[in-house]
Amino acid sequence: MAWEFETDPEFQRELDWIEEFVREEIEPLDHIIDHPYDLDDPVRAELIPPLQETVRERGLWACHLGPELGGPGYGQVKLALMNEILGRARCAPIVFGAQAPDSGNSEILAHFGTPTQKERWLQPLLANEIVSAFSMTEPQGGADPKVFTTSAVRDGGGTSRSSEAESGGEWVINGEKWFSSNARYAAFLIVMAVTDPDNPPYRQQSMLIVPTDAPGVEIVRNVGLGGDPEGAGSHAYIRYSNVRVPADALLGPRGEAFMVAQTRLGGGRIHHAMRTVGLIRRSLDMMAERALSRTTQGEQLARKQMVQEMIADSWLDLETYRLLVLRTAWRIDKYQDYRKVRADISAVKAMMPRVLRDVASRALQVHGSLGVSNEMPFAGYVTQSFHMGLADGPTEVHKATLARQVLHDYEPSDDLFPTRHEPKLRDQARQKYADVLKRHGRLPA
Repeated sequence: MAWEFETDPEFQRELDWIEEFVREEIEPLDHIIDHPYDLDDPVRAELIPPLQETVRERGLWACHLGPELGGPGYGQVKLALMNEILGRARCAPIVFGAQAPDSGNSEILAHFGTPTQKERWLQPLLANEIVSAFSMTEPQGGADPKVFTTSAVRDGGGTSRSSEAESGGEWVINGEKWFSSNARYAAFLIVMAVTDPDNPPYRQQSMLIVPTDAPGVEIVRNVGLGGDPEGAGSHAYIRYSNVRVPADALLGPRGEAFMVAQTRLGGGRIHHAMRTVGLIRRSLDMMAERALSRTTQGEQLARKQMVQEMIADSWLDLETYRLLVLRTAWRIDKYQDYRKVRADISAVKAMMPRVLRDVASRALQVHGSLGVSNEMPFAGYVTQSFHMGLADGPTEVHKATLARQVLHDYEPSDDLFPTRHEPKLRDQARQKYADVLKRHGRLPA
């Protein structure tokens, strides 16, 4: 029986190197690079590629990918241990070739892309020569694909649904998408659109690759998170007006966008959770340092019982969440099937915003007025936690999914009283051990 909570020495050496590399070489970049996805930024162009080359030489580039795609094929447990370090720095994922949404989009292209699509889009994406965006949610429908209205209609060519690429013609896309992250920097978008409105609800959508410079693609505005200056955000509100792409822009089977999206989102959600562990730990680290460094009313903050409670609760939250993430990663490695760990992934996704929000809020409070200022990151972390509660499906949806999966393993009682009703259990025990009870005169009269 194997039941261990330790990392093998060889990989621990890699983690130690990653931690030092992130701390010394990458964390400073967060203060001088406006956006790590902006490939046109000359400061980014000078500083990030050499670090990426160092990571490649170390054999740690794009570790979420298998060897056939240029990655080492690390399992999810190793990725979890890596990503909780990368999560501490905004620029770290892109230096390691593990940034969202490109990591998820590369998985879609790897699984469902045609050879032509892989050559044109996947290879430069893996090399970080370009970045991408996932254009799914809509302003009127959020993340619920059953109410999406963005459409893609065939114009010309054949009518075969099983062989779109060979039947010629074009797709004409019309509609609006909301919060398409990093679209302003992207070379292409993966767009979910209604292609088969007469199909059952989850078979109506298809995925299409749309170059961002295609005529009719309009970024209405770039939306930021709360507190960001107007126009400074990277979450695009996009309008598609008679956008034409060739028939072979279809990514994956027609009408199967929901299935394709789940393939992408499963890995994306667990990787997001892994990086969030790093943010939570960073908040706890800063809180503990502040508590030991600050004195009020003649006593260290660290000696105040309410501050001690904040630190203890934060440690408990962090370690509980980290273990849940690692266990989920282990189950993904074990089963190699995201469907079998759907409940686990929903659990880490549902728990993620609450833990970050609670720990960051406590850290903010311990720092006093400095904590609420823009000179510390806590207010941004709290805002980010609410974003986490909405991205890749609202927390409430994931809780409902988790509850359904949990309930699936139980059966209802057909008796008037519950199965564990104490009088019933007592009678059953007396019947089972009646002979013993009789010998000792313990049966009731």
